[in-house]
Amino acid sequence: MNAKVTKKWSVYLLSCADETLYCGITNDLGKRLRQHNGEIQGGAKYTASRRPCQLVYQEAVATRSCASQREYQIKKMSRLAKQRLIDTTIS
Repeated sequence: MNAKVTKKWSVYLLSCADETLYCGITNDLGKRLRQHNGEIQGGAKYTASRRPCQLVYQEAVATRSCASQREYQIKKMSRLAKQRLIDTTIS
């Protein structure tokens, strides 16, 4: 019996050292954070010069397609709207 391994996808926001926000998707958030912070190889060029980066928002989604769509929605938001999204998950 072949069991299909299902990886959960996440949409996330990072707060960078220069106070900008970075949005991305991944199916391994811990590894991706280490990549963004230069602990292991990989990560985005954007975050390479803005370290350290701190996770401030995470949203679980079912598929990569859903993650990409949600990432697109979040990237189109204003900074204020992104901050509200972050604040509603904290409180």
